[in-house]
Amino acid sequence: MQALKKTNFKGPKGPLVLVIMDGVGIGQYEEGDAVQSALTPTLDWLKANAVATQLKAHGTAVGLPSDEDMGNSEVGHNAIGSGRVLSQGALLVNEAIASGAMFRGEVWKSQIANALQFRSTLHFLGLFSDGNVHSHMDHLKAMLRQAKAEGVKSARVHILLDGRDVSETSALEYVAPFEQFLAELNAGHSVDYRIASGGGRMNITMDRYNANWDMVKRGWDTHVRGIGPQFASAREAIEALRKATPGVIDQDLPPFIIAEKGQPIGKITDNDGVIFFNFRGDRSIEITRAFEDDTVTEFDRSPRPKVLFAGMMQYDGDLKLPKRFLVNPPAIANTMSEYLVKSGVTQLAISETQKFGHVTYFFNGNRSGKFDESLEDYIEIPSDILPFEQRPWMKAAEITDAVLKAIRDNTHRFIRLNFPNGDMVGHTGVYQATEIAVECVDLCLGRILAAVQKAGGILVVSADHGNADDMYEHDKKTGKPKVENGRIKVKTSHSLNPVPAYVYDPSGTARLKLGAHQGLGISSLAATCIKLLGFTPPEDYDPAIVEVLSAE
Repeated sequence: MQALKKTNFKGPKGPLVLVIMDGVGIGQYEEGDAVQSALTPTLDWLKANAVATQLKAHGTAVGLPSDEDMGNSEVGHNAIGSGRVLSQGALLVNEAIASGAMFRGEVWKSQIANALQFRSTLHFLGLFSDGNVHSHMDHLKAMLRQAKAEGVKSARVHILLDGRDVSETSALEYVAPFEQFLAELNAGHSVDYRIASGGGRMNITMDRYNANWDMVKRGWDTHVRGIGPQFASAREAIEALRKATPGVIDQDLPPFIIAEKGQPIGKITDNDGVIFFNFRGDRSIEITRAFEDDTVTEFDRSPRPKVLFAGMMQYDGDLKLPKRFLVNPPAIANTMSEYLVKSGVTQLAISETQKFGHVTYFFNGNRSGKFDESLEDYIEIPSDILPFEQRPWMKAAEITDAVLKAIRDNTHRFIRLNFPNGDMVGHTGVYQATEIAVECVDLCLGRILAAVQKAGGILVVSADHGNADDMYEHDKKTGKPKVENGRIKVKTSHSLNPVPAYVYDPSGTARLKLGAHQGLGISSLAATCIKLLGFTPPEDYDPAIVEVLSAE
């Protein structure tokens, strides 16, 4: 890879700081917009004094199949870090299924051969919704149809309930039609395909960044060992668990087992096949390691069955997780970080555990590790393990303290950071806590702004997608919040809204103005940062937000 070409502008005296306010978008409804209702003097000041615009952060603007698909932190950071729009997980899986390529692949063929050879069960485990952020039920259905067509007699489905990328209590809206779908497959008793276990995605199985391995242990005990409360059906389980904990939303539901005569119907045992059908990587890695990695010591897996495990995609290319996967992940080369390293630019990436992988792994094109140890530093602030609504400030202050030190030291020309608050607290659906989360980010942003001014740096502020800006379900015709059982229906998923983008050069040396290109997406942040550092962006990058008019 060639280094970047320098321009007449030498870059700022101090560092360029890119702040990613995770989950902070520009809402279209006043009611339910925790960003608009929060006290945000720093963002208000930037809107009035910086070069300001808004960027697309969902759908085709970040490589998803359609503009009905909400953006997420993974594809968002891929787009920001790569500077281009590339086909992402959901779209790649759609294409592989539509073309039949997935079912012609060796990994799928090996799963079928294994089930036929041992007359064993093929298990499907993953997020059970059509949210299209981690998974999609259409992918699951397509695989079950194909398994039947190829002679697999026994299949079990382990459902991780969503309520985060879809409505918070929508589980039965997915379970009922899926049970009918299975009944149609089972007609004539030629196959035996059933739901075997389940639980909320934030309770079991789908932990990320090694934040809470107890979640993975609960998932293992549920899906593999068949340990947990027993019910006759998924519907019965969901209804009973909701009754036991009034107000609980789907993502937090406890684990459950489907059993007959006191025996689980779908424990994972020797010679079974397992397909984890999530396509997104962050919440897939730990459960993958539980099945594949002999060195896992975070919990006791015994008795550990010998199974043939496969993921929908490869979740970590450097760590080779999983060993077998159905669809190749997007190959993202020539990322901004890589170009800057080749150009000798020192970099710092920092966040707390919940989003640390986003400013490193995803930002670098789904690549673990650094491009150059001598030029890059990563700082991970350990996240608290407790419900985010109970501590909505999270680790924003600690992140800010580290960033302020880096700005003062001026040893990194480019600093990128992620404040997770707007997203992680927004996902809880607790409005007051989300307002506090946004206000905390704004307070910390004010501290960074002052430090950048003092150091003669440049500040770029944006987001990877919306969330806190759209906390209520709205009627699309009237724009009013939906009401269910006498209360406003809370929205816990990401929004389809654009995100803000502010570029502030306190010294005025760069002589910035808004670029001529309209309708840009967050992928344009890469070219923007590269220009502000005094280089010419690669030709295949999306246009920068600003023009640098300096004649230096």
